Amino acid sequence: MLSIDFIRQNKELVKKEAVEKQLDPKVVDQLLAIDKERRELIQKIEVLRQQRKTASQKRDIETGKKIKEELGKLESELKKKEEEYKNLMLLVPNISSPDTPLEDKEIYRWGKKPKFNFPPLSHLELGEKLDLIDLEKGVQTAGFRGYYLKNEAAQLHFALLFYAWQKIISKGFTPLLVPTILREFALLGSGHFPFGREDIYQIANPGKLESGKTISEPLFLAGTAEPSLLAYFANETLKEEDLPVKVCGWTQCYRSEVGSYGRDTQGIYRIHEFMKVEQVVLCPADEKVSDEWLEKMRIYSEEILRDLKLPYRVIQVGKKEMGAGKRKMYDLETWMPSRQGYGETHSDSNLTDWQARRLNIKYKTKKGEIKFVHCLNNTVLASPRILIAVLENFQQKDGSILIPKVLQGLIGKKKIAR
Repeated sequence: MLSIDFIRQNKELVKKEAVEKQLDPKVVDQLLAIDKERRELIQKIEVLRQQRKTASQKRDIETGKKIKEELGKLESELKKKEEEYKNLMLLVPNISSPDTPLEDKEIYRWGKKPKFNFPPLSHLELGEKLDLIDLEKGVQTAGFRGYYLKNEAAQLHFALLFYAWQKIISKGFTPLLVPTILREFALLGSGHFPFGREDIYQIANPGKLESGKTISEPLFLAGTAEPSLLAYFANETLKEEDLPVKVCGWTQCYRSEVGSYGRDTQGIYRIHEFMKVEQVVLCPADEKVSDEWLEKMRIYSEEILRDLKLPYRVIQVGKKEMGAGKRKMYDLETWMPSRQGYGETHSDSNLTDWQARRLNIKYKTKKGEIKFVHCLNNTVLASPRILIAVLENFQQKDGSILIPKVLQGLIGKKKIAR
């Protein structure tokens, strides 16, 4: 979230940002109206508390009772206003960087697309022919968008993730195996709530406490390691000399994909569960510094795609698509022959202090000032979506699939053939 002082001083700028990010600008007006009422109530309560103190000193019991009754009403009203204020603050977007376009913009491309001297097959056709993917059994077991990876596809899936995991650890990131069952505060803090609530699975039966009492608090399945990695630092005050904090997580991810109804219904491009290696950076509250980290993190992912020899392009995401909390964002899209186009495989985002304010993650500067950190996140690698690109780009005329050189040691062979 933004600071209320910034919103008060930059009302029109924030409303313009909301419009450009396709959000409701009326939220800003509603917030400022509630903020005004809230501050007026606080002032009235402070005056009454002082009057109650004076009445107590004078032993004026009757006046004290009247003040207490009025205070109770105002404090109850303030509690309601504070809740409204809090909920509206969560809906206010971050301010985009000056160079963020309104629409997506291609920055550059890398690698040569394969030229086949035979009719290339899709990953589904390859998966069936080589006994690598079984969607029929997946749907039978898990419902719509269910799948099984088999044989070398299962090996490739983990080899890709492990390669990315080791790569990002070599860049100085601390590996964490994090919870995928989350409390609501973690998703509110990361900004996945309230905006993307429909895409998050809620656990219908959250279980019981040791006492046998049913857990009443709602619990959710994570769609990425990002909320868990950020929540690890919630309510902490770090030291400036300990920044940047660099962490990475490898998790199973769950997404309902309600917002993608009817899109990418074939194959394993858009599915309900997958695995992902995610990286998060917490750095000092300096836009120049956090933007530099945004570039570094994107380059780490590009290095992996180049190691795999997969053609890709870099997209600077426009305001219409980048989400409420983002200051600046890149997508990496990898070439997928069956789509006759590039498919999104990585997302790299700078959210400045928008998440830190929600999660209360601060740091103490060398001068003793307390500030909110800047938070960034990036996809190191997600599978099996990246598996589509590997299977399709490296297919051969004889029906085999070459395994990228950097993965051959992990798989124990150079190609998949029958």
